[in-house]
Amino acid sequence: MTPSFSAEVAQARTDGTPIVALESTIITHGMPWPDNLAMARKVEATVREAGAVPATIAVLAGVLQVGLEEDALEQLAQTKGAAKLSRADLAVCLAQGETGATTVAATMIAAHLAGIDVFATGGIGGVHRGAEESFDISADLRELALTPVTVVAAGAKAILDIPKTLEVLETYGVPVIAYGQGAFPAFWSADAGLPAPLRLNTPSEIARAHLSRGAMGLSGGQLIGNPIPADAEILRAEITPIIERALGDAETHRITGKAVTPYLLQRIYEITEGRSLAANIALVLNNARVAAQIAREICNQRNQVAQ
Repeated sequence: MTPSFSAEVAQARTDGTPIVALESTIITHGMPWPDNLAMARKVEATVREAGAVPATIAVLAGVLQVGLEEDALEQLAQTKGAAKLSRADLAVCLAQGETGATTVAATMIAAHLAGIDVFATGGIGGVHRGAEESFDISADLRELALTPVTVVAAGAKAILDIPKTLEVLETYGVPVIAYGQGAFPAFWSADAGLPAPLRLNTPSEIARAHLSRGAMGLSGGQLIGNPIPADAEILRAEITPIIERALGDAETHRITGKAVTPYLLQRIYEITEGRSLAANIALVLNNARVAAQIAREICNQRNQVAQ
């Protein structure tokens, strides 16, 4: 199928301008109106300032939109009850003519359909704590093994079982690359206390790895762990007991399935008195900036090969 493109994204595709895909669950499920709209606009502006075109992805009334016009972005930010779409839900939402916001997995699928190489998000989903009993493992991990998009994230969400998440990514053959450091980042914290399997130090190197995978016909994408800026970080020693407290609250209230992550993020926001949200915004903006740099390098290197 062919998605519907915003005017800006359509022009970028014609001109060969680098494009960065952006998810939409952070808008519909991440924070309340009107903060969500202000954040979405700021992320898009960051991509533009870094020399690329933003393509926020969502399903609106049964149409897969790659890039949202300003009125559509504002409409989505005010939508209540939007579906949270992953690989399993995407086609059904389209078939039923409904509205939904895309998770990491669904955004990767749409980005690949649109010929977009790079996607910026906050943190990927992964193996939830207690997965040995619940089998709660995000579809994001398998999508990284299937869909050839480079995903820039501040590591995996710290509420997850990060060691098991890294093990699953290794099993799936997904390159997990820390950007500019040896440690794997953990969302609000720059260091998860675990070494990253791989390290690259420049957008040029990351772009070269992306193109090399395509040239070899390797399936799947690569995960770039981009650490949160130091001035916004909540150190692991501080955030860990807060996460444990939020997890205990979720268990007490019997929160399960797709409701777990939004609940935990909201509870951690309450306990930190808003610091977690400020950190979240800072890391998303940082990821958008780095993703735009990588997208530019991919375009430059691809053009050099074509000449």
